[in-house]
Amino acid sequence: MGSLFAVFLPLALALVMFGLGLTLTVADFARVLRYPKAAAVALVCQMVLLPLVCLGLIYLFRLEGAVAAGMVLLAASPGGPSANLFSHVAGGNVALNITLTAVNSVLTVFTLPLWVGLAYTLFLDGDAGIGLRPDKFAQVFAIMLVPVALGMFVRHRFPGWAQRARGTVKVASIVVLALVVLAAVARDFRTLTAHIGALSAVCLLLAAIGLALGYLVPRLLRIPDDQAIAAGMEIGIHNGALAIAVATSVLHDSAMAVPPAVYGVLMNIPAAIAAYGFARRARTGQAVAV
Repeated sequence: MGSLFAVFLPLALALVMFGLGLTLTVADFARVLRYPKAAAVALVCQMVLLPLVCLGLIYLFRLEGAVAAGMVLLAASPGGPSANLFSHVAGGNVALNITLTAVNSVLTVFTLPLWVGLAYTLFLDGDAGIGLRPDKFAQVFAIMLVPVALGMFVRHRFPGWAQRARGTVKVASIVVLALVVLAAVARDFRTLTAHIGALSAVCLLLAAIGLALGYLVPRLLRIPDDQAIAAGMEIGIHNGALAIAVATSVLHDSAMAVPPAVYGVLMNIPAAIAAYGFARRARTGQAVAV
């Protein structure tokens, strides 16, 4: 099963990231100039504040070893593909979501090794982890950005086909994400059962705090409501499949893949509640004044 998982997982993630590329254009990266304040605030929350919150939850619930390091890996990963869907349902600015996903996916190539290196120092006896080793850096780059770039090229070169294929790839990506989560849990089921209570609590709290932090911080800084909703969804919903792929394919530690797998299931609960709440508020014509 291990060898099959090792081959299937990079291909599965490549499909997910290729599907993301099919939704992106160069204009999506340039759009950050249209929403500079919202983008800057959201990216700081995503790449700095949320990993710090995650560290606090790890110490609060006394997670240790590979499980603790896996939580940091997850918190340092970019927004997940479903953030756009939840943002759309909630009335968020989906264009901003797309921009944040695009920009964050690039920046995470540089920030992810730093956070994971810190996690190894804190929780895994100082092993260098990804660190700044060129071979590991190249693997993260290949896993995250090469399929995205290929998808963007296909969309630019064959726009008609890309438009027709986008729906099929999206459905396939959802199925693949579910299979990746199930496979990660099955591969290290003992780690899951040993930490299920504390791990579930940390995953739920991280998702809920990410949603709240991503929405409230922009609103406190007078950023429009629809942009704040987009930021909340982007920060509260992480790419669990990417974290699983880095844990197993780059770091070769299946136990580190368990927290992203648990999160991949549980994050949908607070995300759905938040999306329903925002959508209901919009229907009743209520506004949040900050």
